Amino acid sequence: MADPKIVNKWIKKADEDFNFADSNLKEESSFYAQICFHFHQAAEKYLKAFIVAFDLEFEKIHNLISLLEICSEKDKSLLSLSDDCEYLNTAYIDTRYPVHWPTHYTKEDALKAKKSAENISSTIKRFLSENNMQNHV
Repeated sequence: MADPKIVNKWIKKADEDFNFADSNLKEESSFYAQICFHFHQAAEKYLKAFIVAFDLEFEKIHNLISLLEICSEKDKSLLSLSDDCEYLNTAYIDTRYPVHWPTHYTKEDALKAKKSAENISSTIKRFLSENNMQNHV
């Protein structure tokens, strides 16, 4: 198992992305695509914290579904996060690059992204805490 200090660094970075997106959402910012991107980034880092914590195969990828599959090697119950990962996964490419399909992010999309990121955060943090891999929840 990894050093809990390293795991906490991943969680701290994830929390920073989450809080950045959340504060912009609360300020009624209209940058909904960027807000969704940061919720994706938070989810990605929460999943990578889990991967690091349990010495699973670490891949430098951004696909939340693939990261979740790696996490599920430790505990299949994490697959309950599949819908959240699928929803947030779309916010990685669409929000950063010109794409050849219609995209439009709304406040409702950002709120749904927040809910998905919160679900991933709370599940991962609870699992890490139960396994003594995190000292703050």
